[in-house]
Amino acid sequence: MAHVGHRVDYLAGFCCPVGGLAAGKPRVLCHENEIYLSNGSEFVYVYDQEGKVLKAIYRFPDQVWHVELLPLRRQLYILCARNGIYCVSLDQQSRLMKQTDGDGKEDACPSSVFPVDSDACIVPDVTLCTFTLLNDVLVTLSQAQGQWWMKLHVLLDPDQESQPCRQISQVGFSTCDQTGDDGDALSSRFLPVLCCASAPGTAGPGEGLWCSGGFTLEEPLFSLLFGIDAAMLDSPMILCGFPDGQLCCVPLKALSSSEAVDACSEVAGQAPPVKILHHLEEPVVFIGALRTEHKAPDDPDDQQLFGDSGCDCVVVVGHYGKMVAMKAERGEEAKVPEVREYYLQGPILCAACGGGSRMYYSTHSDISAVDLDWVSNASDPESIDNTAYVLPPVLSPASLSICSVVALSLSSRASEGDSELLVLSAKGRLMSCDLCSPDDAHPVRLTPEKAGQRIKELLSGIGNVSERVSFLKKAVDQKNRALTSLNQVMNVSAALLSNQDGRKPVTCTVTASWSRLLLRDTWTISCVLENSSECSLEQGWTLCVQLFTSSCAFDEDSAESATTFTFPIDQLLPGSKREVTLPLGSAEGTKLELPLTISCALFYSLREILDSASDSYESLGDLLPDDSPGLSPDKEGICLPLSKCTIDILQCLRLDDSTVPGTPPSIATLSDPVETFLKVSRVQSDPSSVEVSDQLLPKAPGALGDEYLPPSVASIKVSSELLKNALKSFCEGAPLCCAALQWLLAENTAAAALRSQDVSAVRGLAPCGGEVQLLVREVAVNNLCPAGPVQAVEILIQSPSLAEMCRVHQAVIRRIQTLVLEQAAQGSGPPDLRMQYLCQIQANHEMLLKDVQPLRDRLCLGDDASATAEKLLHVYRQLRNPSLILL
Repeated sequence: MAHVGHRVDYLAGFCCPVGGLAAGKPRVLCHENEIYLSNGSEFVYVYDQEGKVLKAIYRFPDQVWHVELLPLRRQLYILCARNGIYCVSLDQQSRLMKQTDGDGKEDACPSSVFPVDSDACIVPDVTLCTFTLLNDVLVTLSQAQGQWWMKLHVLLDPDQESQPCRQISQVGFSTCDQTGDDGDALSSRFLPVLCCASAPGTAGPGEGLWCSGGFTLEEPLFSLLFGIDAAMLDSPMILCGFPDGQLCCVPLKALSSSEAVDACSEVAGQAPPVKILHHLEEPVVFIGALRTEHKAPDDPDDQQLFGDSGCDCVVVVGHYGKMVAMKAERGEEAKVPEVREYYLQGPILCAACGGGSRMYYSTHSDISAVDLDWVSNASDPESIDNTAYVLPPVLSPASLSICSVVALSLSSRASEGDSELLVLSAKGRLMSCDLCSPDDAHPVRLTPEKAGQRIKELLSGIGNVSERVSFLKKAVDQKNRALTSLNQVMNVSAALLSNQDGRKPVTCTVTASWSRLLLRDTWTISCVLENSSECSLEQGWTLCVQLFTSSCAFDEDSAESATTFTFPIDQLLPGSKREVTLPLGSAEGTKLELPLTISCALFYSLREILDSASDSYESLGDLLPDDSPGLSPDKEGICLPLSKCTIDILQCLRLDDSTVPGTPPSIATLSDPVETFLKVSRVQSDPSSVEVSDQLLPKAPGALGDEYLPPSVASIKVSSELLKNALKSFCEGAPLCCAALQWLLAENTAAAALRSQDVSAVRGLAPCGGEVQLLVREVAVNNLCPAGPVQAVEILIQSPSLAEMCRVHQAVIRRIQTLVLEQAAQGSGPPDLRMQYLCQIQANHEMLLKDVQPLRDRLCLGDDASATAEKLLHVYRQLRNPSLILL
């Protein structure tokens, strides 16, 4: 399109919240010399453009969402959020101003703010979202119970009627309830758009059809868009654009003559008067009309913005940049209008249609103008009248170099041939922009008055350009920082994801140890993060350490029940390390759930980067596909797993310094377990015998009878051949039993001294304070292999606490299972075994398990307690020491 020349004049400044005004709610209207402005707050301002003074300020109970003007009645209609529609008389404003002037104070601003009380509310409705006016008809749109309702009201004469308006009818709309990136419904962020379209001659000669924001369409376009029936009704059409993208229309006369109708159903066999014209699939922010055909200079239709013949093109603009233009093709065979979609740079905050074929729209960074001037498909200018007029295939926006504009309006006081655009910036600045074409520019001799005005305009333009440069520089800096951070994140992610099998360039090593903190022995885990890559971990990365206890290991929601520790990383250069320590509990009075699974990962949040670098509401789901590696489940950032390990009781044992190499602690046994069990039972059942028992038996620090309970013992046998093949690094110069013990305690930092000593038995304390003994010895297992006895290594576990013995047993079994799987992967297999012997052992154990429950029931009932206890202890011993061997 041709270049658009303009002059910018600063008019006034209005208060705005921190961060600037938001788009959608501010509104600018101009009639004659007065400008009516709302900035999304509870105030409505009246500004005299000729005198350049603020005439009045009206204060409402809540935010103002929409403002309309009815010049014939000199009334201002205001939609107040969660209250309803208020009506303010401009004549009353004049009386208030005269009273203010009578005080004798001279000031450029009004001396007071005029509050608007509830008596001025003509349509009280908390669900109202927008409205439009058509002479004495008020059309409102509200949302209730997930459905939109269009209601028709008639404005009455307050001098003759008791109520200012009366509702006639309503019609319902059903739309898709879409949600935005933050989970809120689009209807809560975007207001619907209402306007009126009429055919030429709809109003009588003396009526002067008035609709703020409305337009008149040519007869062919009106009939093609709304149908022959609507044209025959000679009725204006109400156009409505919804936040989900639907563009609907309703005949005003059909609405005024019908009762409440739901657009999704038919009432009394009559089809609802609602028609869907198009679907933009994004929130509608503007509906307008243009004149795309050239008129002769002497054509009287050019004397008005919308002549008697009306506009020949309807435009609908969406928030994210989608624009739809609808126009009637020339020719008698045209049955449907031409519909063409364009894609502008969004997000679009507001728009306005100027004189002729231009439309102006605003984004965060600029105001642009597009021209939809018709293009003829005939090369002969004389045959223009016989050719079809089509819309341009592409649009070429022209910049006006005005940024951060949240409201636009065409002034009605512009001189003939020019257009004046009123804009409200996000910082609350009201400016006027005089638009002209290059043909109108001609040298003019400047007078001193005009020179002064020209200087003011240049200074205003310089200030606006400076503001725009500052805004663009800030946006460029933010995007550069975001791109730098994203580049670094992608490099680290690629380095980690490309080394899944080998050594990762960024590792996290976890060790458990006992340390002295605040005069207490505390069990701690240490995580060492090492960066061996060529990339630096800058600010924004977080080391996440997640702890899963044994209680939630089999829980489906273990991620929610686990404990997560986060450590922000300021900077970790290549080759650097960082260590973090987690104290998990002291040795006194703290119960630790073992084994403990520790998962380490790096996390980088993308939300801050995208929020600072983008002014739109784009979601991460639009930028990254669902199957992106490393993407967190909630798509809030990138999560890169580093390591996962298990900490068990063998790593947490505090070894006794009194353990002497070569002199293993004895596996203690009492002379008669049945007699001990009965003694403890008598002590607990007869309180009077406590004193006698204390004299005969040694005192114990634990509960009564603990000194009589025999220690729990478990045995595990492993093939010597299997251990020799697997523990070659531990068997160099050391007996097999000592090597097996060193292997079991290899991850225990306190067992480092065992590597230089031949020790086959140790004694230690568990984190909860219970004593644990480990003894490793060589044995021979008979009746298992036809070739003879099988040499094995027996691992004996003993502890007074059954729970501690079970934890140690589980830890030993876990290590042996890993060893067996590794040897099986290398191709080694077990020798020939007597399967019948193994089956017999399995059958014996099943019989023993069946005997346990009846014996426990008899013991609870007290039937022959001595014999029952002896049998039960004998069964437990057989179950704990199976005649099996791991090969």
